[in-house]
Amino acid sequence: MSQHSLRNRTETELLWFRRRHFISAAAAWTASGGFAAAHAQRRSNVVQLEGDVLLNGLRMRPDNFVQSGDRIDTGPGSTVVFAIGNSAFHVRQNSRITVERGTTLNTVSVLRMLTGAVVSVWGRGGSRQIVTPTLTAGIRGTGVYTEVFDQEAYRSYFCNCYGTVELAAGNDRALSQSSYHQSFWAQAQPRGGRLLTPARAINHTDEEVEFVASLVAQRTAWRVLGRTGVKDGAGHMDPGRAHPLAR
Repeated sequence: MSQHSLRNRTETELLWFRRRHFISAAAAWTASGGFAAAHAQRRSNVVQLEGDVLLNGLRMRPDNFVQSGDRIDTGPGSTVVFAIGNSAFHVRQNSRITVERGTTLNTVSVLRMLTGAVVSVWGRGGSRQIVTPTLTAGIRGTGVYTEVFDQEAYRSYFCNCYGTVELAAGNDRALSQSSYHQSFWAQAQPRGGRLLTPARAINHTDEEVEFVASLVAQRTAWRVLGRTGVKDGAGHMDPGRAHPLAR
């Protein structure tokens, strides 16, 4: 198990991918051909559903098909994993998100998050964004973890687990190029004159990012390289290199 730090989350939440029914569901999803096969055969693109989840205000069923333009709300102890096109999402409990439409029903242009937490992996494609109350992240092919702390004035946490992301919070900008968890806070109020500040890696593991990546036949950067780095939030495989926002 990779090292990780917790903030307002439980160990159980981070170990969801170890549950037998999740492993079985993921194996079945991959063996059946993933999203392309599900779409062609008009099957559900919901890989796993647990607890009380609403799809556009109605209780979600395992046979539902999530498409861009839909709104998802998860209750306490609830979670849902699904794929749209070449992107996959694990929505944790107490989250409210919208997957906004791109050029087609099967293309997500914006993952809009009001509350909660999402692990997401994005294949290469056109312009895509993750938008929270305090952050806009321009996504290329990458795997990320995003969390909105609604009890902290909707301050947002964002980890570019691997890949390239363009970040904006107010007038602050940063280009994040990460091979191993580069993390940021997007503040509701400036800290030290900045809205975008460095963070440590919290509330997610290598293994769950790998799990979500596998649903869209993607490998994380550390899987490709065959090694991991120091999970300090700086985003590099080798220790001692500075975070891009470090002064």
